[in-house]
Amino acid sequence: MTTIAEDARMAGVQRTYPPRAAVISWIFFDWAAQPYFTLITTFVFAPYFATSIAPDAATGQSLWGFAMAAAGLAIALLSPVLGAIADASGRRKPWIAGFGAVLVLASCTLWIGKPGDPSIIPPLLTAVALASVGAEFATVFNNAMMPTLVPPDRIGRLSGTGWATGYIGGIVSLIIVLGFLAANPETGRTLLGFTPLFGLDPATHQGDRAAGPLTGIWFIVFVTPMFLFTPDYPAKRPLGEALREGLLELKQSIRSLPQQKSLAAFLLANMIYTDGLVSLFAFGGIYAAGTFGWHTIQIGTFGIMLAIAGTFGAWLGGKLDDRLGPKRVIAGSLLILLLAVAAILLVDKDSVLFVEVAPPQAGAPLFSSAAERAYLVLGCLIGAAGGPLQAASRTLLIHLAPKDRIAQYFGLFALTGKVTSFIGPLLIGVITAATASQKAGMAVLVVFFVTGLGLLMRVREN
Repeated sequence: MTTIAEDARMAGVQRTYPPRAAVISWIFFDWAAQPYFTLITTFVFAPYFATSIAPDAATGQSLWGFAMAAAGLAIALLSPVLGAIADASGRRKPWIAGFGAVLVLASCTLWIGKPGDPSIIPPLLTAVALASVGAEFATVFNNAMMPTLVPPDRIGRLSGTGWATGYIGGIVSLIIVLGFLAANPETGRTLLGFTPLFGLDPATHQGDRAAGPLTGIWFIVFVTPMFLFTPDYPAKRPLGEALREGLLELKQSIRSLPQQKSLAAFLLANMIYTDGLVSLFAFGGIYAAGTFGWHTIQIGTFGIMLAIAGTFGAWLGGKLDDRLGPKRVIAGSLLILLLAVAAILLVDKDSVLFVEVAPPQAGAPLFSSAAERAYLVLGCLIGAAGGPLQAASRTLLIHLAPKDRIAQYFGLFALTGKVTSFIGPLLIGVITAATASQKAGMAVLVVFFVTGLGLLMRVREN
């Protein structure tokens, strides 16, 4: 196992890199962590909580939103601080292990979420928030290991491959839950027509609740190779000394941001276009449900297809990143998102880009109307652009940030991705309510992507 000498690391020069097994093991962190986002916050546990545990769906959505907002605030405020401490102490793995343990324990706790029991709502939401904190913080420190794994001209491919691998892990975990564990309480059958494995009871939604323990076990299994085979930074200082030194360095970094114009412009651009992307993913299914009357099966299938598109997009984006540079990949992704959102606003159930088409028919096969197929294609474009946008963003940060403070700047990166995450959904909600038009609400996303692209143009990549 190769260890990086401190003087080489401080100088940003590294002549040796770890073997392929170490790199592949690092890539599987994304695979290990993704089920939390796929199973718990998006497709399985969040809808189950809102419809079967909370008193009603609207209350469930609001309570879930409050828990996610609290977790997001904690992540935004603490990520730069913890990153600075990690830079000062040197090592990354102890932080990944600690926050990974929080993710595992909190995820497993979700098994207690029996339907119709309001007394478990507070501990459930606490567990969800803690799992979110664990997943996000572990990701911050995992990202900070990237510069030591491959040469600079391969960082883009590494980031894109990791992101694509994470998408695949999310898809596989979702197929396992929906196809073999979670069953319809009325039919007792899973989405693939099987009775649930392990005798899971559909009446008490044990299959939905199993998404929590599965997320924890999945993380333990697939993150283990990273701890075994991927080298860490060498230790530099004891924790107490690292705390003082890290906070001092963070203060200096924040003060110096106005002088680092490219880095400051990128962090601001990332804050804005990430807000737009998160809002687009959050409201894409709701917009489709309102436009076409889609329900769980259609939206779930749509989500899986977006994830598949994102997998290929992130993989291809990683190759283009190394060839063209991350800034161009980000700019190209934002242009695709802009065009796709603009086109979606011109798709209705009986028209596509001002051309009248037959509306969806009740009982018709899945995505049988021309408008639904157009929305599906545009959605896949969004998925394909979203993957490389996020993967190339972390690559560009590595290009811009000081090498000896990389975890600290990934903390600032996490801050910019979280601190304003409420603005997009809030603006969409306010504009939709004021105009009584879903299209008007979604149109605000164009502003986010245009603004993010404009700020990106001020970034000097080298």
